Formats: sequence, C-alpha cells, structure tokens
Amino acid sequence: MDTNIMNYHAHIYYNESTFEQASKLCDEVGVLFDVPVGFKHQQPVGPHPMWSCQISLTAEKFAEVVPWLMLNRKGLTVFIHGNTGDDLKDHTEHTMWMGSIESLNLDIFK
Repeated sequence: MDTNIMNYHAHIYYNESTFEQASKLCDEVGVLFDVPVGFKHQQPVGPHPMWSCQISLTAEKFAEVVPWLMLNRKGLTVFIHGNTGDDLKDHTEHTMWMGSIESLNLDIFK
C-alpha cells in the first residue's frame, strides 16, 4: 500500500463575481487553522482552469480543515490533492472535489 503523501493542497476556485466570498473564506481558513494561504490569483495559474487560491495542509490539519470546508464553502468549488512528488498523479489520481469537477490543464506535467 502506497502511503507516501507528504502534505496536501486545497485549491479554492472562484471567479470575478465570487472573488470576495472566496477571499474571505481563504482568510478565515488561515486564521482558524493556522495554515499557509497562498496568493489569491485573478487568472488561471498552473493546471487550474480558473482563478484560485492554494491552502497548504499537513496530514493533521487536513483532518480539521477538510470537514470545515465541506460545511462552509458556500457553493465554491474546492479541489484537494495529495503531494507525493508525482505532479501528474497528484492532480489526476490523488484528488478530491467539492462542488463541480473542473478539467485541469494537465499539459504542464508532460
């Protein structure tokens, strides 16, 4: 059994009309759980097809933050993946989605 997940990323997805809502959500997660919150991109970045903000989670924080996001995302899409060192698999096989499942730009991993 492969259990080499080093940490996790939760990406909050949003657009121009939901930016303020997402910004508040990301800030709240950072304060409540003392986790790193990344830049709030206002354009697609990396494999992400829409605006997003990355929240970095340890395994311990994952168990706290993910259930909270389930209850408090208020319709926003959240893409969560493990980080094993294999970026392609981490963004295709080691994933969870809350809300709509979006098509990622996987060409950057090839």
